[in-house]
Parts: sequence; C-alpha cells; structure tokens
Amino acid sequence: MPLLHISMRAGKPEAYRQAILDGLYRAMREALNVPEGDEFMTISEHDASNFRCGNAYGVKRSDDAVLIQITVFASRTAEQKKALYRRIAELLGENPGIRSEDVFVNVLDAPAENWSVGNGDRAICLTLPDLQISS
Repeated sequence: MPLLHISMRAGKPEAYRQAILDGLYRAMREALNVPEGDEFMTISEHDASNFRCGNAYGVKRSDDAVLIQITVFASRTAEQKKALYRRIAELLGENPGIRSEDVFVNVLDAPAENWSVGNGDRAICLTLPDLQISS
C-alpha cells in the first residue's frame, strides 16, 4: 500500500509524467511485491523559483531532478528498499530518460494502524501477499 508523492519542475509533457508513474509502479511491483492495482501516486510540478535540488553527497543533479517520496507499511526490509532504489533509477533511465543522478528517493515507514485504505476501515486488518498485517 505505498503512497507516492513525486515533485519535479514544471513543463514536461504528459507522456513524460506518465512514464514516471508507470516506472514507479513497475519498480514497486518488482521490488516490493505490491499487488496489482495498488497505485496511489501524485505528481506536483513546480516553477523553477519553487524547486531546488543541490549537488550534495557528490551527486551532480540537473534541472530534470525528480524528488520521490514513498510511504509504505513499516514491514519492508533494507534489502527490498535497496532493490527498489536501484530499479526505480533503472526504469526511469529507460523511460522517460531521467539520469540516475536526478532520481532522489525517500522511503518513509508507517505502521499499519496509521492507514485507512477506504470505507473508514483501518488497514491493520489487511492481509496482502508477502505482507501479513493483523490486529
């Protein structure tokens, strides 16, 4: 049940933005075993004056940098997250052609009791493949 927020500079065409969403979904399916149809993502576009990415940590970023924040159930392993970071960079490099240096990812772990997936029900009662959550 990942929830994604993607921030980027404004001005890219719809096909570019859709390729980002498609690549992120595919990466989550492959690295985190996210169920089919589990797509909860937003893209926020910002004018240059409202979007800044530095070159810290020895990474030279360009104006095409994307900031990706993914909130997940607090059940993912470090290995799964590492595979996710790698796969996101690969897929976004293939389409829409974002340099790996411009892919910034942050994963936030949230306990299941912090989620409601609809109908006012707590997600703590869900049972998903490879993810056992129960009250």
